[in-house]
Amino acid sequence: MSEIKSKRGLKKKRYTVPIIILILLIAFRLYLPTLVKNNINRVLANIPGYYGQVEDIDISLIRGAYVINGMYLNKGTAESQVPFLKFPKSDISIEWKSLFKGKIMSEIIMTSPEVVYVFEDQKEESGDANVDDWTKALTDIVPIDINHFEVHNGKVAFVQLSAEPNIDLQINNLELTADNLRNVVEKERILPSRIRATGVSIGKGKVSLEGNMNLVKEIPDMDLSFSLENAEATALNDFTNYYAGIDFEKGTFGVYSEVAIADGHLIGYVKPLLNDTQLIGKEDGFIEVLWEGFVGFFKFLLKNQGTDTLATKVPFEGDLNNVEAGVWPTVINIFENAWIKAFTGDVDGDIEFKDAFQDENLTGEQKRELRKIERQERRAQRKKEREAKKG
Repeated sequence: MSEIKSKRGLKKKRYTVPIIILILLIAFRLYLPTLVKNNINRVLANIPGYYGQVEDIDISLIRGAYVINGMYLNKGTAESQVPFLKFPKSDISIEWKSLFKGKIMSEIIMTSPEVVYVFEDQKEESGDANVDDWTKALTDIVPIDINHFEVHNGKVAFVQLSAEPNIDLQINNLELTADNLRNVVEKERILPSRIRATGVSIGKGKVSLEGNMNLVKEIPDMDLSFSLENAEATALNDFTNYYAGIDFEKGTFGVYSEVAIADGHLIGYVKPLLNDTQLIGKEDGFIEVLWEGFVGFFKFLLKNQGTDTLATKVPFEGDLNNVEAGVWPTVINIFENAWIKAFTGDVDGDIEFKDAFQDENLTGEQKRELRKIERQERRAQRKKEREAKKG
């Protein structure tokens, strides 16, 4: 009889232990989103000078992912805040293609994120986070290195609240893709990470960013080009009125830029253009008309009369802690555009990654990569010449 009871007890234990473990696993799975949410909220609370929270967390163990819903981070304190980051949905998951290459990497896909940069300095109110604070926060939220990053329907805004009216320069409908950020593939390339972005600026201008980077280095290397085309100049009126006391009645504007960074040495340019612009509005007072007429007179002298384009090109070069724009090259370029030739409405293509290198800093690998680039350029030039002869 005792043997039968003993066998029954063993059977109960055999089923009881797995059931208890299963219940604990289910309970842990149910509590996991709250655990992750509390951890992220704690991370956000520890960023100096900022205040933020997360609304909800969804966990998907099968695909190794979690989704952060309703995350925001404001500059200031719980009592006084200025919007900074708003991330309605951020999907963070394991990048499976990296696993096949023997690397454990993550990818992030963000939907409708918003970043608002406010010009006013808020240090007196709350202080500022430094690079180490941001690095620690990102590592705590995404503990696995990020290799792929996407943004869909994003927004970037530059705001000045002290201006009257407030200055609000925006890029909307931002679509961005950055791949191979941790150099999992194409390891032989100096700039292995590709980045592409498009968007719509204020005034319905077309925004484009493309290039290559190497983010593995402490000071990232990069070769990027940026363009903003055919935006309505009247959208700049709040900005130009505040800083120059002028406004536009019509016309378009564009901005073109190229930047290359190699081993902390930066070189590039910014080229703004105004096309077919008219400054004087019908309802301007006498002082405004006088001032805008004065500006318009000099605009007439400095613009290209054949294309009705006012443009200049501001070159800059230096280390990342001391970037200076060339004043005299800017003046020369204004008059070159006015009387010699019009600046074309596109990226010039005259800044390349190799331009940022200083010869004494080149490694053997970098020299080989640059010789490869030069060979490709020579082949492309010879092909272009042959096609020109045939034409």
